[in-house]
Amino acid sequence: MFWHIDQSSRVSLQEQIAACVRRAVSTGELTVNEQLPPAKELAEALGVDRNTVLAAYRRLREELVVDFRRGRGVRVTATARTSAPVEQAVRQLIDVARVNGYSKAEIHGLIEELM
Repeated sequence: MFWHIDQSSRVSLQEQIAACVRRAVSTGELTVNEQLPPAKELAEALGVDRNTVLAAYRRLREELVVDFRRGRGVRVTATARTSAPVEQAVRQLIDVARVNGYSKAEIHGLIEELM
């Protein structure tokens, strides 16, 4: 498991960590019941405070992506979402852009510009 976060990003570190986990679940890098690293270990690897990782894990628990219990660790739940929400949003973007006359290259360019 090798995740990157950007300390200079406007996106909070907590959200970046949560996004890494969501993406790993959606791509199959993390599977149902797989254990995530302990907060202290992940914090050291990413160079962030342990509480930042814990906050990300709590957020993911609220989203039903992970579950954690003492002695069992943080594990991916069976109800963890896949990439479906992102794929759906991208499909909607493509549909709207095409209806408005954008070419494939223009859609790519717009996405690159906004990223």
